[in-house]
Amino acid sequence: MTDEFQTITQKIGEGVYTEKRSKFLAFSHHVRSVDEVKSLLADYRKRFYDARHVCYAYMLGAERKEFRANDDGEPSGTAGKPILGQINAFGLTDVLVVVVRYYGGVNLGTGGLVSAYKQAAMAALEDAEIVMEQVEELVEYSFSYPMMNDVMRIVKELSPRIVSQTYDNTCTITLSVRRSEATRLRTMLDKLSFG
Repeated sequence: MTDEFQTITQKIGEGVYTEKRSKFLAFSHHVRSVDEVKSLLADYRKRFYDARHVCYAYMLGAERKEFRANDDGEPSGTAGKPILGQINAFGLTDVLVVVVRYYGGVNLGTGGLVSAYKQAAMAALEDAEIVMEQVEELVEYSFSYPMMNDVMRIVKELSPRIVSQTYDNTCTITLSVRRSEATRLRTMLDKLSFG
């Protein structure tokens, strides 16, 4: 199980492809949930209300198991699949690619559509900024106040991100750490309690 994945930054990637007077406008977005995808799609449908098709594909999660491709009225498999194919070709996740088509009056045929949606999606992804992200895990630990220095020494050594902390009679700290380091962090903290 890997603890890294490739995605894109918040910068919206854009691409344009024209074929036989049909215009394909493509946009790539960094997304983290299906709700975010639905919200963006609603915006695109409003913004491009006069377009013939608003096709899309998305991939979510570090394991790349949650995905969808939608042809929005184009012949089956000619729009969403080629868009998803480009997301896969770039090896990305947490990505939505939307391709808006303005019909130019000339039918492109299934091969022409597949090629056009693929080229448009590729242009939007090439315009995006690709980054590596880490899969993180939350580790929560409760301890007595006199143990504070020992806990902070471990935090300094492993450099997890401090998500929250409360200091009282019983202190609680929530840390976010790279998945591959989570077991090591838990073990070191447990040794404080029982060591």
